[in-house]
Amino acid sequence: MTGRKKLAGQRIAVLAADGFEKVELTAPVAALRGAGTEVDIISLKSGKIRGMNLHMPADLIDVDWTLDDVSARDYDGLLIPGGFMNPDALRQSGDARDFVRAFDLLDKPIATLCHGPWVLASAGLLSGRTLTSWPGVRDDMVNAGATWLDQEVVRDGNLVTSRGPQDIMPFVREMLQLFAGGPASSAALRRRHSDPQRENPSAVTGAAARWMPRSPLGAMLGLALLGAGVMAVSRAGNGGRISATEARTASE
Repeated sequence: MTGRKKLAGQRIAVLAADGFEKVELTAPVAALRGAGTEVDIISLKSGKIRGMNLHMPADLIDVDWTLDDVSARDYDGLLIPGGFMNPDALRQSGDARDFVRAFDLLDKPIATLCHGPWVLASAGLLSGRTLTSWPGVRDDMVNAGATWLDQEVVRDGNLVTSRGPQDIMPFVREMLQLFAGGPASSAALRRRHSDPQRENPSAVTGAAARWMPRSPLGAMLGLALLGAGVMAVSRAGNGGRISATEARTASE
């Protein structure tokens, strides 16, 4: 409960653009709001941005502020969800790179997963760092100077990273610990060498490409189960209480 009390009243920025992986935004945001944290969605443009459920378009969400409106000094921490298109757009924005770089310069916590570390690489923040990411961008991380580990979540100083939506629950737990100033539950060991490249690509995206167009309902049910699991993580540290709105946010 001590960590959760530290989260209450904090203000967290979520940096996202069109094409963000929906569960990688909605599940962490629901857990943060369930812990009493104020969360703002920051983007390259005003209005709404489109999420994705793997290869399928998902809901639009409202943007609270554009990068022109905010500063890293306004926030206690930063979350960057992944997806294929979202971080690719963000990494090409000078304003987005400056925003992310400012959090690191201020030694404020940064949480990201999947393809999200692309943005950190383009901001020049990965030299000497230890992290994980979607396995397919492992070489990008190594070429940016990072040590890459093939594990579900990695904590290194003010940075926590995860491989993707399959690891969303351990990511949310470690993110909450990081933003609360708590100790790492799975601190990355300093290594001189990265884990090797995988010999075979993940079956997740290939399978999704084959069956999701025929059965989007199945995809929605799977994501709803992920959301329910994240709510259980949030309740465990929040006295068992979570609002109906927060539950819908994670599973819709």
